Amino acid sequence: MTWTSYRPPLVLAVHGTRSALGTRTSIALAEAVAAASGADVRLGWVDIHTPTLTDTLRELGEAIVVPAFLTGGYHVTSDIPAAITAAGGLSTATPLVGADVLPAVLERLDAVGEFDAVVLAGAGSLRPRAVAEVRAVARELSRAVDRPALAGFVTASSPTVPEAVAELRAAGHRRIAIASYLLAPGRFSEQLAEAGADVVSEPIGVHPLLVETIVGRWRAALAEPLTDSRPKAVND
Repeated sequence: MTWTSYRPPLVLAVHGTRSALGTRTSIALAEAVAAASGADVRLGWVDIHTPTLTDTLRELGEAIVVPAFLTGGYHVTSDIPAAITAAGGLSTATPLVGADVLPAVLERLDAVGEFDAVVLAGAGSLRPRAVAEVRAVARELSRAVDRPALAGFVTASSPTVPEAVAELRAAGHRRIAIASYLLAPGRFSEQLAEAGADVVSEPIGVHPLLVETIVGRWRAALAEPLTDSRPKAVND
């Protein structure tokens, strides 16, 4: 038996923000996912806002959680599984969005014009795995744009974004871009403007590729047997 005949709700697990624009972006993303999928789409905030992910899952009883996160940090590997358990363990989580949205990052970067080196600016994490994921995406980005690229982090990890920009300056690069590896506007994206680069790309936002990726995660989970899919909490 699969979930295809039932079509459980899609719960978009997102990190909250105190930015009104960032919050509106998450709401708009959920609306776009609902329009593209025909699913009952709910937001489950992992931090800052309510209803929390646990609250949303308790209300629904059974759902497919799609983590709208770019790296496998604490929220993905710990908070989301804990929320599923606290809500009764009836839901399952798909793999996170992750690096599948790199083409959207490249599109945002292309909009800033010419540059001769780039810093991929990630949020940062204390989890080595999450840091390594951003560095791997930076290498892919470098190959895609045929320019030197370094990973930089807004918080918790090193090098910081300003340090990565300074390293590229010291290597002789004159026009440096920051590629925002963030999903929504907020405090982190605002800090990028002060990091010393010449141009900064916009966060991914409600990009069609992000919407497509989220819907794809949900549809893939629909095809999995219930007994196999329910225990899966994260994509470790």
